[in-house]
Amino acid sequence: MMAALLLRRDKKSTAAHLKSDLNRTDNSSGVRQLQELLDSVLNPEKPAADTEALDWCKCLIAGGEGFEEFCKTVRSYDNATLCGLVWTANFVAYRCRTCGISPCMSLCAECFNNGDHTGHDFNMFRSQAGGACDCGDSNVMRETGFCRRHRLRTGENVPSVPRDLLLMSEMVLSRFIICIIQYLRDGYTEPDTSTERDLQKVLQQLEPQISFLEELTKMGGAMRTVLTKILTNQQTFKDLSMGQEENVFAKKNYENYLSALKNSGLVSVEEKAQTGAAEPTRGSETGALGLLGAAAPSSSGSNKEEDQDGGQSIGQRKRVKLSSTTKDPSIMDSLKHKCFLEELLFWTIKYEFPQKMVTFLLNMLPDQDYKITFTKTFVQHYAFIMKTLMKSQESDTMSNRIVHISVQLFSNEDLARHVTEECQLLDIMVTVLLYMMESCLIKSELQDEENSRHVVVNCSEALLKNNTYWPLVSDFINILSHQSVAKKFLEDHSLLMLWMSFVSFFQGMNLNKRELSEHVEFESQTYYAAFAAELEACAQPMWGLLTHCKVKETQEYTKTVVRYCLETLQIWFDAIGFVDELAPNQVTFHLPLHRYYAMFLSKAVKCQGLDLESLLPDQEMLMRIMVHPLQIQASLSEIHSNMWVRNGLQIKGQAMTYVQSHFCNSMIDPDIFLLQVCASRLDPDYFISSVFERFKVVDLLTMASVHQNTVLDGEQERPMLEGALTFLVILSSLRIHLGMADDEILRAEMVSQLCMNDRTHSSLLDLIPENPNPKSGIVPGSCSFEEMLSAVADFKAPVFELGGSMQQGMYTPKAEVWEKEFDPIMVILRTVYRRDVQSAMDRYSAFLKQSGMHTTGNPWPPYKERTPLHPCYKGLDRLLHCKTLHIVIFTLLYKIWLDHSNMSEHVLCMVLYLIELGLDNQVEEDKEDEEPCIEEHCHDSWFPGTNLLSNLHHVINYVRVRVPETAPEVKREREPPASTSAEASNFGQNVREAQVFSLVAERRRKFQEIINRSSTEASQAVRPKSSSTRWVPPGTPPQLVTEILEIHESMLSLLIKLHQKLSAKQNSLSATWLEDMDANPNRHIHGDGITAIERILTKAATRSHQSKRSIQEICGKVFPPVAPKKNSPAAKKTMDKEERRQRARERQQKLLAEFASRQKSFMETAMDVESPDTEAAMDLGASEVKESEVLYDCVICGQSGPSTEDRPTGLVVLLQASSVLGHRCKSDEAKKLPTTDDERIYPADTCGAAHDVRLALMQSFFKDSSCLQSVSIGWDGGVYVQTCGHTLHIDCHKSYMESLRNDQVMQGFSVDKGEFTCPLCRQFANSVLPCRPGRSTEVVSWHMPSNNKTSVLVKEVEDLQEQLGLFPVSTTTESNLSKEMELVIKDIKNTTQRKYMDYGKNPGSPDNDFLFMYSVARTNLELELVHRGGNLCSGGASGAAKRSCLNQLFHVLAMHMRLYSIDSAYNPWTRLTQVAPSRDDCLDDERPEVPMLFRDCPSLLIIFVLTMPQPLRKEHFICLVRMLYNLQYTQALAALSAKFSPEERQAWSTSGALKKNAFNAEKSYEALLSHVITELSKVKTVYDVNTEEPSMLSTSVWSPQSIEYSLQQFCLPYLRLSCLLQHHLYGDNLSGCPEEEEFSGLAGCLGLLDPVPQPSNPMYSASCLAWTVSAFDLMSQWCSEVTGLTNTQAEKSMTLLVQDLQWASPHLLHLPDNYNTIFQYYHKKACTACKKVPKDPALCLICGTFVCLKGLCCKQQGICECVWHSQHCGAATGIFLLINASVIIIIRGHRFCLWGSVYLDAHGEEDRDLRRGKPLFLCVERYRVLAQQWVSHTFDHINKRWGPHYNGL
Repeated sequence: MMAALLLRRDKKSTAAHLKSDLNRTDNSSGVRQLQELLDSVLNPEKPAADTEALDWCKCLIAGGEGFEEFCKTVRSYDNATLCGLVWTANFVAYRCRTCGISPCMSLCAECFNNGDHTGHDFNMFRSQAGGACDCGDSNVMRETGFCRRHRLRTGENVPSVPRDLLLMSEMVLSRFIICIIQYLRDGYTEPDTSTERDLQKVLQQLEPQISFLEELTKMGGAMRTVLTKILTNQQTFKDLSMGQEENVFAKKNYENYLSALKNSGLVSVEEKAQTGAAEPTRGSETGALGLLGAAAPSSSGSNKEEDQDGGQSIGQRKRVKLSSTTKDPSIMDSLKHKCFLEELLFWTIKYEFPQKMVTFLLNMLPDQDYKITFTKTFVQHYAFIMKTLMKSQESDTMSNRIVHISVQLFSNEDLARHVTEECQLLDIMVTVLLYMMESCLIKSELQDEENSRHVVVNCSEALLKNNTYWPLVSDFINILSHQSVAKKFLEDHSLLMLWMSFVSFFQGMNLNKRELSEHVEFESQTYYAAFAAELEACAQPMWGLLTHCKVKETQEYTKTVVRYCLETLQIWFDAIGFVDELAPNQVTFHLPLHRYYAMFLSKAVKCQGLDLESLLPDQEMLMRIMVHPLQIQASLSEIHSNMWVRNGLQIKGQAMTYVQSHFCNSMIDPDIFLLQVCASRLDPDYFISSVFERFKVVDLLTMASVHQNTVLDGEQERPMLEGALTFLVILSSLRIHLGMADDEILRAEMVSQLCMNDRTHSSLLDLIPENPNPKSGIVPGSCSFEEMLSAVADFKAPVFELGGSMQQGMYTPKAEVWEKEFDPIMVILRTVYRRDVQSAMDRYSAFLKQSGMHTTGNPWPPYKERTPLHPCYKGLDRLLHCKTLHIVIFTLLYKIWLDHSNMSEHVLCMVLYLIELGLDNQVEEDKEDEEPCIEEHCHDSWFPGTNLLSNLHHVINYVRVRVPETAPEVKREREPPASTSAEASNFGQNVREAQVFSLVAERRRKFQEIINRSSTEASQAVRPKSSSTRWVPPGTPPQLVTEILEIHESMLSLLIKLHQKLSAKQNSLSATWLEDMDANPNRHIHGDGITAIERILTKAATRSHQSKRSIQEICGKVFPPVAPKKNSPAAKKTMDKEERRQRARERQQKLLAEFASRQKSFMETAMDVESPDTEAAMDLGASEVKESEVLYDCVICGQSGPSTEDRPTGLVVLLQASSVLGHRCKSDEAKKLPTTDDERIYPADTCGAAHDVRLALMQSFFKDSSCLQSVSIGWDGGVYVQTCGHTLHIDCHKSYMESLRNDQVMQGFSVDKGEFTCPLCRQFANSVLPCRPGRSTEVVSWHMPSNNKTSVLVKEVEDLQEQLGLFPVSTTTESNLSKEMELVIKDIKNTTQRKYMDYGKNPGSPDNDFLFMYSVARTNLELELVHRGGNLCSGGASGAAKRSCLNQLFHVLAMHMRLYSIDSAYNPWTRLTQVAPSRDDCLDDERPEVPMLFRDCPSLLIIFVLTMPQPLRKEHFICLVRMLYNLQYTQALAALSAKFSPEERQAWSTSGALKKNAFNAEKSYEALLSHVITELSKVKTVYDVNTEEPSMLSTSVWSPQSIEYSLQQFCLPYLRLSCLLQHHLYGDNLSGCPEEEEFSGLAGCLGLLDPVPQPSNPMYSASCLAWTVSAFDLMSQWCSEVTGLTNTQAEKSMTLLVQDLQWASPHLLHLPDNYNTIFQYYHKKACTACKKVPKDPALCLICGTFVCLKGLCCKQQGICECVWHSQHCGAATGIFLLINASVIIIIRGHRFCLWGSVYLDAHGEEDRDLRRGKPLFLCVERYRVLAQQWVSHTFDHINKRWGPHYNGL
């Protein structure tokens, strides 16, 4: 009842009243009232969407205050020392490695910018999963990195919270949270009964409530304490769950909760036992963890959707108790909630981590008590999280949210240790991971498919394919990075054993079987999943553990791990049924157990000083361990030899991934190290023969020239042999784990990457395998990375190539690195693509050629000395000193010498490398290592001992070979005695290679026997000679016969013969060459095969006298190269083939070179000859006038001829609208890009804006048609025409366009819009400008001056203007030419938008058209001026002029403008040159014409030139220029006089009046100035207008010099334009001049001044005047036009008089130096149109407008904002900086392209999309290039990759 009364009252007063009640000492009534009120307000049976309850809560909590005020008050008591700001995905945060203790440390932008991180290794990043700011948390980062706010330890000086402030909060909030939980309980329905949407609906309704909680957490520490108290209070929770029996609703809720718990598979253990059988869906729970060796599962393919919980019905497994240490045997199953926090987390998981809940839970973390409770709760729910994750449809989002939480908890070492000790965190994690993987196991098919008991993960399961396991694995890696936790893990043996069984699930996964018959029909891509899984789930935890095994004290850990590895390996071998023979044609790249073993071995020897012996198993186990890694090496070779080609591309992908930089140190490196360990401990002969057998090249190793290989095709033999030898070289020379220090390894890695290609800094960082945890982002000793880099490489700064392609800053190897450190073996090991090896060799050759070390032929890979072996691995050298290897080397040398098939230079190179390694790494002869006598018996035949040095000179006389009957060796006449004697005496020497390799089999068996220690059988099994047939496949008749070959060679003699063969000289080595060698020991390092052989012979000679003698002896017998007894024709053929190929290659090179030079010269001539000005460029003084027409070459049909009316020729042109001119400003400083709210850009001061204002002003007072002839438009959106200078017939062009239209290839341009590329130079174009037919004779005639007086010329000009019809092309009949010209005019009009053409009152009127046409000419002239730097001082026909098409353009425009006649009554010419009688007749209501003083002189000049008959004589042109100069000068005087103060005006007026009657008053500026002032002063209004604002220059006094300067500046733009026009029309050269003399230079060029100015008169601007009538009369007339205006007009129009014609050259905005300045201001800035923060913000670099790229919010008429803006700001050219990507895009019309970035990092690299987040700085050169391309309109030509944007940007 009470509640009802309260509810009716006003909320605020009720709250205040209750608060005072509660503050009494006896507050029971208050409490009761509040509870009743809350019962009715917070009634969970009301719909959640009702916000009334929230409002009540806010009022009650605030206790009568306003809620905002209350928040402020509470904040003032905030005692938090941490920032703790929580963010979600895509937030921009920072990470500083210098300050971070944990690799996951991150800071919000505010804390980062307020801290001091100068010089630190930091980067900005976009959060993937969300995160929180660690500022202030000294567990995660060093205190030096804290920001100002959190460094102060704010907590200490905060007053304590008054009791009454939060009293209400406690009571209200606990009820509020109960209410939320009840809503959650009520809303939850099991996923199988509901859809995803229902859950989403519940969440949406709760949105305001959860947001309210989130708001509370932001009030700071005081409020968080209250919330923690409520959330962790177990009593209130009990009351809620139990004490509401009478409330039906609550009861229903509670049951709902229990059933949710139950369906999660999380019930108490007793219950579980009863329901086990009844619930088939929970199959995998019932059959919990199966360790290795459990019964094999039947792999029934289950339906994914029904039971991702584990329905791969692995039912028949033995139930295995997890481990003795697991305190609670059911980590997976039980959950019991004791407080609100636990249930809240439970629902958060059930509802699949809604973002708001996650943020609320994380916002609470700065509260220490909460943090600990929450972490424990999280761990308690860990198994449940995993199950929910596996069932989830949205596992990606959910994974991110999970990691968002867990990374905050587990990065803190103290917390992680605490939870490990108290909650068995490690047990839980390992168990949960095992459990998770169990859901997708299948039977392994490796080795013995039928009987295999091994299970592996199935890589095609969603769990692996989608990386669903990564949150759990990443948590595990995270906690293992803490030493205390890792030690616990390593000490717990049962956990280790569990972990090993987890790893063994990945051992042998993703098995590849070689397809032998047809191509596999479906290429599975499971290998991505497999490699990712091994790297993340196996390798990274391994690296994590290894980081804690660095010192002697941790030896025990290593021993334990190694022991378990070996045990698990043994279990694995048994499970797959592996004894010693591998199943053929299978390979798996995944052997994590081998790799764990290898890496821990390496660490033990390298860091912990353990003895290798103590960690190795017996020989038999080693032989087994070696098999699988060796199989991978052989398979790599097979894959590269195309033997797996039927398995599709994915198998190549696997081979590449295996060696790729992110994987190699967890895959190939441990494999090779393991093989090195095996090789150093096993019998070398056994090892070598295993290698050749594995690589399938045993049959090839025969002395016979023909052999049968039963396992390889012919073309695979060579690459496989090369592979085997290269592998042996890598094996015996790689030292990464055998004694190299970390720095040496880093150096070797760096050098090998740099040798392949120049690299950018970031790609180097990426390519160098980082050691520990790649997740951590910390490269060990990254400072040494920089030092090392500067030691081995030079930095090449970013440069521009001419094509406009931008280079990044690159590092390139120093010369001494090429000379001393280039290691081809390391390069081969590290190349993903085989072409990189070639690239490295090419670069090496180029270096040698350049430095002159080796200039002829191709150099061979250099031999590199190795770091000495670690004593533990000394046995590895025995590989190089074993008879088997020596026999192979001997055989191969012999075969190469005789050119047997399938030998190659690479084989020889590797053989020599092996010999040299053997010579450099001698084995100490230890006597006790006597081989048992059986062995010698087999081997004496070949070599006496095992030492390579002594075997080199051992001569082998006869060898017995078994060859097919067809072999050439058989056909020879055999002399029986020789053979018998050979049989008898040299019985042993005739053992042939096949027998040596039958020794392989023998040795195999023998080894087996030695291991079994049954030596009796061994002695009986000595000579099973027949075993050579072992290599014959069953079913083929053995047609092998035994032959005996005479050899009589030693390795040394073969080497010398090869030397002769390579150098193609007999006796290439004289007997004394060794002595000469001693003189120059160094010339052997670089060179080709010849050098290599000499180097080996020298080494042999210096190390053994015997060898030295043999060498001298052999060289002494100068012998002709022995042709082998029977050279097989096949070998000859291959040689010929090689030679033929070589010749063909040379021919091709020659042809290409010739073609290139022809093309080059053609391009050059094309540029010069076809310059359109050829017609003008005749020598003016030519005495003999040739009657010849200008000829044009058509680049399509190749014919040369004149352009005729019927078949016109045209110039290839690109028409584009341009607003570059309109963006010019007065000042030469570029405008700054605003980066704070105070800065702005004002567009009103641009040229385009000024001209618009001027025209609008005129149109408001004067006659429209007259206005449209008084100014030019085209400053914004004018049409610019440019050409590449090539010409073509217009009909050829049409057929060319047709062919392009039919060509369906995706072009970067649109043929329908008339776009094409020039057929010759491929420059982009979109129209053809017809060339006027003309003869060069005319040129001369219209240059001839006719010495008439000016007055005569003026009259002639007037007459010419009357005869409009006289246009040389008869316009009466429509010729092809005139049609084409009309078409081009249409093209020009279509180029720009209508709004840039219609300026008249009535759009589309002839006047409007007329204005547009002559403005096109004006635009092109003005732009050329801009390209020349704004003036003509440089003179010369600059590059622009050479390809200029202005001449042609003028003719086309002129022809078009002939259609409009100028009414003679209004012809400006008469007003320029005659003093007209005053006309009063037009003073009716019609508006007046524009006064001459307001007109734009350049516009008038262009109008006159275009409307007069062509060609115009030069004298008439000069006459026009002169008359207009008079007007321009008068305008200058009027404008100047307006700047004077009234006193100055008075003074000048009187002083000038005195000079009026002087001799040349008409050319005296004082007289004229005075006259203008007097005339204009007749009406008061003219000058009075300006007096209000004092003139800008009023401070300075006007001296004659300053007046002259100002007059010249006023007239210069007009003179420049006239001069340029003259240059284009008449081909006059522009003479250069210094800037200060520009005026006189131009005036002289135009003939206004005598070329030699009189030094006496520096004031020469007036002396250019030439009046035909009285100057004063004419001026009076012009002034009267102004003074005759009505008052209102005069006031406004006066501004038209003071026009300023000087504009600075156009600039892009001035950008700040550091990109961060732009980024921080703009990436969060809201869009002006839609007020939201755009997803892709962009900036226009021309005007600074902020736009949304691709934003739908700002679309107008279906056009997105960037495109829209580009049309308005740049007439369809836009340059935009994408804020979030740091790149610039260019929009040009309907196309766009990515231009690149103008911001580079410290290493000269772009950072597109800010992926690396390093600080970026403005690259001034690049920005200059961008601006220059904008101004010169060359975006289309320089940038190649254009695509259509469909208005979507």
